[in-house]
Amino acid sequence: MKIPKQEYTPEFRGLAVNRVKSGQSISAVAKDLGLVEQTLRNWVKAADAGKLNKPGGKVVTPEQMELSRLRSEVIRLKRENEILKKATAYFARETL
Repeated sequence: MKIPKQEYTPEFRGLAVNRVKSGQSISAVAKDLGLVEQTLRNWVKAADAGKLNKPGGKVVTPEQMELSRLRSEVIRLKRENEILKKATAYFARETL
């Protein structure tokens, strides 16, 4: 299963970048907002270059952002569930 690409609103990106520029560490902000650290680093780099919120870019509503996040979480949970099933089967065979 491929994890769907998450989309974030320009306001969310700006908020995240502002928190980093106000002195918080990238890792702390990423963890707090549920982001991958590299994504946040890319946003900070884009903001420094003036390309964070491109004009004419795709507008993402908060609902679309939440839906994207939930879809990726469902895929992650399904993968974890498969791992647990395999581990249970493995250990069940071992005890026989």
